[in-house]
Amino acid sequence: MSTSRQSKEDGTVDTTMSGADFLPAKEAEKPDLAPRGTFLEVLGVFSRLGLTSFGGPTAHLGYFRQEIVVRRKWLDEHAYADLIALCQFLPGPSSSQVGIALGITRSGLWGGLAAWLGFTLPSAVALTLFAYATTVLPGAAQLGWLHGLLVVAVAVVAQAVWGMATSLCPDRPRATLALIAAIAILFWPNAIVQISLIALAGIFGWRFLRQVREEKPAQLPLMLPRRLAICCWILFAVLLLGLPILRQLTHNQSIALFDTFFRVGSLVFGGGHVVLPLLQREVVPSGWVSNDQFITGYAAAQAVPGPLFTFSAYLGVVSKPSPNGWLGALIALVAIFLPSFLFVIGILPFWNRLRAFEPFQAALRGVNAAVVGILLAALYQPIWTSAIHAPTDFALGLLAFGLLVFWKLPPWIVVLLAAVLGAGLQLL
Repeated sequence: MSTSRQSKEDGTVDTTMSGADFLPAKEAEKPDLAPRGTFLEVLGVFSRLGLTSFGGPTAHLGYFRQEIVVRRKWLDEHAYADLIALCQFLPGPSSSQVGIALGITRSGLWGGLAAWLGFTLPSAVALTLFAYATTVLPGAAQLGWLHGLLVVAVAVVAQAVWGMATSLCPDRPRATLALIAAIAILFWPNAIVQISLIALAGIFGWRFLRQVREEKPAQLPLMLPRRLAICCWILFAVLLLGLPILRQLTHNQSIALFDTFFRVGSLVFGGGHVVLPLLQREVVPSGWVSNDQFITGYAAAQAVPGPLFTFSAYLGVVSKPSPNGWLGALIALVAIFLPSFLFVIGILPFWNRLRAFEPFQAALRGVNAAVVGILLAALYQPIWTSAIHAPTDFALGLLAFGLLVFWKLPPWIVVLLAAVLGAGLQLL
């Protein structure tokens, strides 16, 4: 291997080669596993990202890349791409999981906690305050600006379906799988059917959606003890199976609230928008939250930066009976994000080998297609049916969709504009 470097066209020297290029082959293949940062450093970086990262999971990943890879060079492009691929394989909020993994890469397990706190708390606090505001406003559900938020939610979810279908259903088999999933959910709207669809789609993908890989995927520059990973999987299984039993035995609302949000955080494939149908079927039929409250909070979540899963904090505040308020927000927020920590820590030691296993990747292709169908069904029920009641509502939804998809405006601007226009339409 030559150690000389070619100059760029502008005469400067390319300094992107790491010291590993000068090591023997076996040593160069070993990733640098030692944490190099501090809790406060990671907290500061991700707090800034949590205050400025508008636009949903895909946009979040772009912000992360610019700040972590390009500006700070905590890791290289290949390692970052691998982390994204890892989190796409896991249930839960992919951008939050990437953030947790980046924090662990920089400063160990405490770094993962710092990344989550910094990225999550700004939007969680904002939605908690918004929930308190709606509970003290008489007749809030009838206010025009809140109806504008209901309408813009149609455009936001339609944009998500549009983008996900383009990338996750690029061929006839996967598009057909998505349509079948959507039709099934519309006919049988319950959690058991949704979970069954995801499982069957994974089997279909494993059998029929395999692709030929020409090169071996790169190795992650991060490892954790396998014993810790196994403990995380055991704890996850104990909570997932034990919480429903404890809930039935105690009839305690705090345990019921934690169980509901933990289970949702464990089963959401496809990112933040897909949490909508799962949560709606958990909290609305039970009477904890009204459908108008649910859709209003979901729409408001589009106007704040950070992960969409902080919508859980809003639901925790407005839920009935107690615990609600700030305590309900805390329980719901911790419960829905806890599976993400357990998944990320539990999979990292095994990911390099698992990622090279093509049948696993093929199964995920099927799962992703089914997720698109589930989100398509959610676009109609509960989003469309709760918001579009008149031609003016449809017109406002079309305007919001055009601004998001064709004009590429930030979602928070579109949400605020829809709220103003909704208030204006009420006065006409």
